[in-house]
Amino acid sequence: MRTQTRVIGGLLVATLFTQLTACGTLFYPERRGQIEGRIDPAVAGLNAIGILFYVLPGLIAFGIDFATGAIYLPGGLTSHVDPQKLENLVDANGQIDRAKLKALIEQQTGHSLPLDQPNLMQHHGSAEQLALYGLRPAA
Repeated sequence: MRTQTRVIGGLLVATLFTQLTACGTLFYPERRGQIEGRIDPAVAGLNAIGILFYVLPGLIAFGIDFATGAIYLPGGLTSHVDPQKLENLVDANGQIDRAKLKALIEQQTGHSLPLDQPNLMQHHGSAEQLALYGLRPAA
């Protein structure tokens, strides 16, 4: 009886361990911190297998992957700009000078963006999104 309990316990621990390692957060730690994007079908499939066989660990794996952003495919290249340079783009009213921003982006990335188009849609981030990247909002 005692050996049977140990075998069942060992199988349960091994099963939970293998399911928790199917989490995209462990496979792709560099993806953490993404807010949105296309869902990686491999990570979603592994999490779905976890739901199929072991409901609670599969749901936990999905929750962790969505919370950390590891379930999303990488969005491509990013470029970081020195915050001191960005402060020069904001005028006294807190508005961003689009011409200076366009010149700075072109200088830093080599790409010319159409920031002067009238149908340009602007999306404003929240303080929570900045906090995810360890930044503080300041104007």
